[in-house]
Formats: sequence, C-alpha cells, structure tokens
Amino acid sequence: MIPDVSKALTWLESHPDALNGIRRGIERETLRVTPEGQLAASGHPEILGKALTHPWITTDFAESLLEFITPVDPSIDHMLSFLTDIHRYVARNLGSERMWPMSMPCFINKEEDIVLAQYGSSNVGRFKTLYREGLKNRYGALMQTISGVHYNFSLPIDFWRAWAGVEDAESGKEQISAGYFRLIRNYYRFGWVIPYLFGASPAICSSFLNGRETNIPFERDGHMLYLPYATSLRLSDLGYTNKSQNDLGITFNNLPDYVTALKKAIHTPSPEFAKLCVKVDGHYRQLNANVLQIENELYAPIRPKRVTKGDESPSDALLRGGIEYIEVRSLDINPFTAIGVNAEQSRFLDLFLIWCVLADAPEMSSDELLCTRKNWNRVILEGRKPGQTIGIGCDTERQPLAKVGKELFADLQRVAEVLDSINGNKQYQQVCTKLVACFEDASLTYSAQVLEQMKEKGVGGFGRELSERYREQLSSEPLEVLTEEQLQQQVEASIKRQAAMETQDSMPGAIGFEEYLHLHAGC
Repeated sequence: MIPDVSKALTWLESHPDALNGIRRGIERETLRVTPEGQLAASGHPEILGKALTHPWITTDFAESLLEFITPVDPSIDHMLSFLTDIHRYVARNLGSERMWPMSMPCFINKEEDIVLAQYGSSNVGRFKTLYREGLKNRYGALMQTISGVHYNFSLPIDFWRAWAGVEDAESGKEQISAGYFRLIRNYYRFGWVIPYLFGASPAICSSFLNGRETNIPFERDGHMLYLPYATSLRLSDLGYTNKSQNDLGITFNNLPDYVTALKKAIHTPSPEFAKLCVKVDGHYRQLNANVLQIENELYAPIRPKRVTKGDESPSDALLRGGIEYIEVRSLDINPFTAIGVNAEQSRFLDLFLIWCVLADAPEMSSDELLCTRKNWNRVILEGRKPGQTIGIGCDTERQPLAKVGKELFADLQRVAEVLDSINGNKQYQQVCTKLVACFEDASLTYSAQVLEQMKEKGVGGFGRELSERYREQLSSEPLEVLTEEQLQQQVEASIKRQAAMETQDSMPGAIGFEEYLHLHAGC
C-alpha cells in the first residue's frame, strides 16, 4: 500500500545537508465579521492600505475576505512570527470588527450581502474584480467566502544537486520539475492524510446552504448541520468544486502535458457558462465563457508554481523556468490558534512533502486522478468513522486507514530524524509522536475537537467566542519581527503604487479596458 521508500530514506540519512535551506511561505484567508458574528458590510479598511498593491495584506474574493501573505522564509518560527505580526497590526486597526477563526463562513443572511473585492480603476484592478464577478455568476458568492490556508514549499537547490544530479536551477529545470510532479502525484494518492489530521470543518451554519439542495446526509443540531465523522466539509462538494473541470484531462506527469491541458481549458468554450453571457446590457458578467476564465480558476488541492514576470501567465512562467515551488491548498483554518495555522502543521507538511518527493510515484492517468478523489471524499465526509478503509488507485484493495497512516508515519519518523539533526533539536520527531496517535484515537484530530466544541456552543457561538478571544489577544501583544513603522510604510507605499497605476492607465495613448480584456482574457 505505502511505497517502499527504504532505499531513498537511507540515501537521505547519508545526505542530511541536502535538506538544509527548505523555503516556505503562508497565505491565510479570514472573513471580517461584526461582534455578532455576521459578515462585515464595510469595505476593505483604508487604514490597511490598498489590497491591489500591498504585499502582505490583501483581499481574496470579497471586500470582507482578508488574505495575509508572508514572504518566503527558511525559518518556520520567523515565518509564523511574521504572520502573527500582520494579524496583530490588523486586529488593532479593525475597530469593533473581528477576524472569523474558521474556514466555513459565519452567518450570512443573503448572498447579495457579499460585496466583490474592489481594486480601483486601473486595468488590472478592474480585471481582478471582473474575474470575481465571473466566479460569483458561475458558482455563487457563498462558495467563494470559504477560507483556507495555503502553504508554499520548495526544496533547496542542494537537494536537487544531490538527488537529481543537476548543476543549477536553470539547467536542471526539467529534472526539478519532474521531481515536483512526482511529489504532486504522491500528494494526490496520500494527501488525504491532511484533512484526516487537520480538517477543522465538520459542520456548517445552515445559512450556508441558503435553500440549495445537497446530497450530503447532514444531521441537524439547531442552526448547525454536520456529519458525525466528517473532517473537512470545506473540501467537499459544498466547497471549491467545478464539475466541468473533471473532463479536462489535466494530469501531473510532465510539464509540457500539464501546461498544454491547462491552456486548452482556458480556451475551451463551456456551453454552461455561455448561457450566462459574457456581456449583458453593456456590463460584463465574466471574463469569457470558457471552462476556465483564467488559470487560477483551476480548483486543485495542490498546484505547481513559479513567480511570474510582468504580464506573464502562470503556465508561461512554468514553461520558462520550470516549477519553482508547490502550493498546498488543503489546509482548513486552524481555529485553535489566532493566526489559523501553527508550527506543528508546518513541520508535518515539511515531512510529508519530502516523503512525497522520495517515494516512487508511477504516472497517473486522468481516470486514476478521479479515483484518488474518491479516497479524499471518503476521508472528508467520514474519515473518523470506526474501521474506515482507504484505497490507492482504481483497482487496489482497500486497507484500514489507521494501518496506512501508521505505516506512513514510520517513514516520516526517519525524515524527522534527519531534519532534527540539521536543527539540533527534536521538534519534528515530537510532531510525529503526537500526530501518529490520531490513527489510534480519532478523537485527537482537529475535526473531532472542533465538532465537540460546536455541539456545545453552536457554530456561531464557538466562532464568536474565539474571534473575541483572538481579537483581545492580538491587539494586546507587542510586535515581534516587524515594527509599526515598517507596517505603516507598506500601507503608504501601496497607496502610491495603486495611484501610479491608475494614473498611467488614464493617460492619453494608454490602452482601454476593452483592449486589455482582449489581450488578457480573449474577450
């Protein structure tokens, strides 16, 4: 069931320095809410700067959906301190509003109450808002208010030199990309371990359905809808799904095939989305009527990434330089910490992603990729069910989830020992010891603990209690790695950058928005 990684682990133990210099970054989303736990109706606070141009504090789908971004960092502790300082600064500047501490949204009375994120009058700003208009019309605004944590991860070039024999990132981009695709294929096969351990959305507020039908057999407790053994309803069909994407044939076997399939998706007309029309009475309703408006609309639990240059598309950046890092997108907001993620989760992801690179990963067909979704769904909807089983691929015999999990952790323990030898402590091994116990006792998982609290206090009560506690905590704590001056400088710089962009786009001879759309979205 678990690939035999013994040779690769022995190699790693003899090359511990290959892991020295792992780089990480975090993106955390959170809704702004009122003291009563309802969606904030106010716009993105001016005091926080401009969402379009601020490097650390921005918005995602809605004006009320904050997103905090850390720079790339080789230190977990420094990265989390940086993220905490952003939270502290925002908490002190939100007035009476709070940050919602969970993935599934707070009480939302009407979908029309959700205001799309606004990015000003520049072409790129209008483009970003129109893209969100398309998402709203395609999938509904409620789905887009779901929050998560994205974990960006890259291995050091020394690893690729030792593991794949490359000289540098440029000449070795094909081998490095092949290594990251190996990681991604194993992530699809075994990544269900993430919602099992860290899923924290086993229940939703009934307002989230807003009268919609669902095939999920919910149980009801007041205004709470839940499944007794669910782990992450955020990752279920209630969350970020696009059934039309199932037929795209996107696989993760090599870079050219991946990019070709992705580019095909953004140029393939969708009969369903064509019914929405692109433009009605002079107003755009979406960027285009294709299966994907742009590449970011591909909903995936993990993505290969490279920092883009200029107007470069994400796929063109990958073709130019190969995969630079991967973005893990399966983490729920952790409600047991004020910043939505903790060091335990970061260290586990390091261990698991390294294992995914080392373990054999046969190429996957698009059919097998869909089969892995069945495993994920089983864990998402009833992962804590006693005796739960799991399979790999389409034809393999299912085995007890607890057995597979413990076999995986036997390998992760060896990776942990290597990382701890670099850092001179036992922090990674301690994470292994703590988390492997979750396969013997599912009540130790995040989802079990969350559901217990929600049954006692309700979804809203639990969320309001935490949001108030974290507001007081963050507002009173001193900054650790940033200063008020640095934070204020970023606010002022973001205002100047946006103003400059808007001035440039309004000057004589500048291209208009219609032409910009034609160039960037094929309108």
